[in-house]
Amino acid sequence: MQSTKPYLIRAIHEWCADQGFTPYLSVKVDAATRVPREFVKDGEIVLNVGVEATHQLMMGNEEISFQARFGGKAFPVVVPVGQVMAIYARENGDGMAFDVSESKAVDTTAGDSMPQAAEDAASTPAVSATERPPGKPFLTRIK
Repeated sequence: MQSTKPYLIRAIHEWCADQGFTPYLSVKVDAATRVPREFVKDGEIVLNVGVEATHQLMMGNEEISFQARFGGKAFPVVVPVGQVMAIYARENGDGMAFDVSESKAVDTTAGDSMPQAAEDAASTPAVSATERPPGKPFLTRIK
């Protein structure tokens, strides 16, 4: 039987778009996750998956893939659905969190061939510390 996780991710993404909110994915990075390593912090990354921040967004049952700009350079992003920790609206934190099975995290201190990049539309959100508690994303339960 198929997991409900990819369907719920797509549903929250669509809800965010319908409300005019910006959907963000919180991802536990492992060896199968393709993201710019310089944006990975503590084995995790937060990605803006809004329509304006992504190109060719494909939200499948096994993986989420798109192209996004990091520091002005296009980068193909691939996230296994199993590594998604949460999807939520940047504006109010409403969304859904998921369990992620333990996997081998990627060493982000090793020298990658990726260029150093400044934060861009698809990277970690620019939300002040007063709006969100530090650490994992703050989520509000949807009823």
